[in-house]
Amino acid sequence: MKLGLPEGPDTTGRIIKICILAVGGQGGGVLSGWVTDVAQRAGWHVQSTSVAGVAQRTGATIYYVEMMPRDPARPHDEPVLSLSPSPGDVDILIAAELAEAGRAVLRGFVTPERTTLIASSHRMLAVSEKIVPGDGRADSDTVIRRAGEAARRFIHFDMETMAKKAGSVVSASLFGALAGSGELPFSREAFEATVGAGGKGAQASLAAFALAYDRAAGTTGDGEAAVKPAGARATVIPQRLAQGWQALLGRAAALPEPVREMAEPGLRKTVDFLDLAYGDEYLAQIERLVAADNAGQDFAFSREAAKYLANAMVYDDIVRVADLKTRAGRADRVRAEVKLADSQTLATTEYFHPRMEEIVGLMPAGLGAAIEARPGLMKTLNRFVDRGRRIRTDTIHGFGMLWVIGGLRHFRRSLLRHKVEAAHTKEWLALAEAERARDYALGVEVLKCRRLMKGYSDTHARGQSKFDHVLACLPLLRGRQDAADWLRRLREAALADAEGKMLDGAIKTVHSFTDGPAQNAG
Repeated sequence: MKLGLPEGPDTTGRIIKICILAVGGQGGGVLSGWVTDVAQRAGWHVQSTSVAGVAQRTGATIYYVEMMPRDPARPHDEPVLSLSPSPGDVDILIAAELAEAGRAVLRGFVTPERTTLIASSHRMLAVSEKIVPGDGRADSDTVIRRAGEAARRFIHFDMETMAKKAGSVVSASLFGALAGSGELPFSREAFEATVGAGGKGAQASLAAFALAYDRAAGTTGDGEAAVKPAGARATVIPQRLAQGWQALLGRAAALPEPVREMAEPGLRKTVDFLDLAYGDEYLAQIERLVAADNAGQDFAFSREAAKYLANAMVYDDIVRVADLKTRAGRADRVRAEVKLADSQTLATTEYFHPRMEEIVGLMPAGLGAAIEARPGLMKTLNRFVDRGRRIRTDTIHGFGMLWVIGGLRHFRRSLLRHKVEAAHTKEWLALAEAERARDYALGVEVLKCRRLMKGYSDTHARGQSKFDHVLACLPLLRGRQDAADWLRRLREAALADAEGKMLDGAIKTVHSFTDGPAQNAG
């Protein structure tokens, strides 16, 4: 079998150096143990170490394994093996996520004359990517291209999805890819014996191993179709609501194709958020917009409205968060993710940090508005409210508290937050329709600006501020042939960074070529 080591007169005594990069929850320790075990079963010398990352999910742990065959002439001699990898001195590097493969390349662990790089092509977003209001993801294609240039051999595919379909975790498919690569001189049966010795969960791990092995060895096209997704669920509708739900689905199906592909998931989202009547409100708006839309434009306005109106109607608030956290499906998913054994009990702590603004949003509209109109009272009450709270949802008291708050969804129409959101949505939609009448493309871009608003608490406030700043430039852009393009640029600038510096610069640019007076954007 091919070792993937530098050519030389004698490779039997060479140390094979394997580096594994994984973050919390990806099974890097398990994978390291499997690699060690398969070498030990073959009677090899082997040593494994690990260097922890900064913290779980913010820094990868480096697992390092060195192995070499025993010399029959000196079976009892013990080699001196290294405790950590060195740049330019790694034979096989395994990355449990694509960005970690990129970081390994930057750190010099991957070299074109020596290293076989095995990586799952899925992404696990870093904190720096998540804090960007828009799409802050690193360019995966660039990482793949650079990794391919840096490695002697690069094996990559979505091993995370493959493992999930088998009901396992990514470490099992990474181990399968390692075995299928042929870079280690051990048989498939030896690898499978190591996985099979794991006891409970071994069958799922073996299934993920087999799929990845076949894919890496090139014996199958994708290796994924034969496995049914683990834990797949069908949408369940209560019998008493089935007739009304089917009627709504029928109305959505009657919409033009470009609109329907957005309206159907939007309908599911709005009904799940509140009730069938809320879904009816959503469809009524979409049907009205379609009737006034231009088929020659492929119903672009109505299509975007179907997407962003659903997002606007399904806003984030404490009620929604509490409702989602107390659903049975979420508890089942958490148990499956942590591989809870029958003899174990799961303890779950949820973190909340509401402000007084969120509290008055839970109140009846009249009462909440009266309190909100008194800044002094709001400031005083906020001293008792604005603090982090940890709620144990594995206790009756903690779960019951969130369950009661989640139950307020049935009264949502009478609450202050809903009144505010409904009024804002109505104003935004009317503005988009008015712009559409003058400039179709500009009206579409106004709809897309709703993307700026998300979350609740401080996140929502920042998004609202950016939304207002972007649309405040509309009077300056109206009548220009490039108005839609400039509104798009403003929106993308607002999404580019959390601080809003790029948006401030874009607004100044707009003022520089318009007759309006320069204003302070922020």
